[in-house]
Amino acid sequence: MESQEPARLEFEQVTVSYNDHPALSDLTFQVPYGAHVAVVGPNGSGKSTLFKALVGLLPIRSGRILIHGQPLGDHKDCVAYVPQREEVDWRFPVTVEDVVLMGRFGRLGWLKPPTQQDRAVVRRSLAQMGISRLAHRPISELSGGQQQRVFMARALAQEPHILLMDEPFTGVDIATQDATLELLSQLKEQQVTIIVSTHDLSLATGHFDQVLLLNHRLIAYGPPAQVITTQALSEAFGGRILILPGGGVVVDDCCRPEETGSGEVVAKRI
Repeated sequence: MESQEPARLEFEQVTVSYNDHPALSDLTFQVPYGAHVAVVGPNGSGKSTLFKALVGLLPIRSGRILIHGQPLGDHKDCVAYVPQREEVDWRFPVTVEDVVLMGRFGRLGWLKPPTQQDRAVVRRSLAQMGISRLAHRPISELSGGQQQRVFMARALAQEPHILLMDEPFTGVDIATQDATLELLSQLKEQQVTIIVSTHDLSLATGHFDQVLLLNHRLIAYGPPAQVITTQALSEAFGGRILILPGGGVVVDDCCRPEETGSGEVVAKRI
């Protein structure tokens, strides 16, 4: 019988490869019940790979992932995934309501018609994301921010224990960003485990319990103050561009991050 407590997530020496090329190597960490974790790292560091492995879209080469102490896949519809918008074919001829209803298929099954309860969950999810009026609109007619809200509503309709969101703050309007942060606050009260990838360290440090710093391997993991350090950032990002706490600092080949006496990270030209 599936546990009804908030999910405990465990990675044990997990390696994921593309064509025998390791994209993630020997990851070991635990996410406690109801924690909110920001995954941070440069482009191509394996953030999306991490999420796809968690929902079974990519096979694990070695190691294992446990939820409730049981192997990944043993739990019915436990993990919901909101992918990056560019990974979705928005030309597919479905309505907003159709997309959100897909969040019920894991419980319902593909060949069974939705019940009144399923329809009620869909309506509630649409209302929670402020898009009830868009229910019968084709997804192709929506703005980027509206599309993002549709996929968040689909995830809510799934009633997951773990919610994965891949770059939800990228390329959306302020209203959608605020709606996303409000949703995270509501889910925190419900002890839903949240894992979000982002390039924005001000968001990571201001809205998440833990930060996982990644670059094909685990660089650092823990409370933001312990992870967002000069040494860890330099190891993860090198000379890449990075948004840092305190005002969007750029770190490139001629700059490096440096901590001030107050613990704030700034850019120093070298």
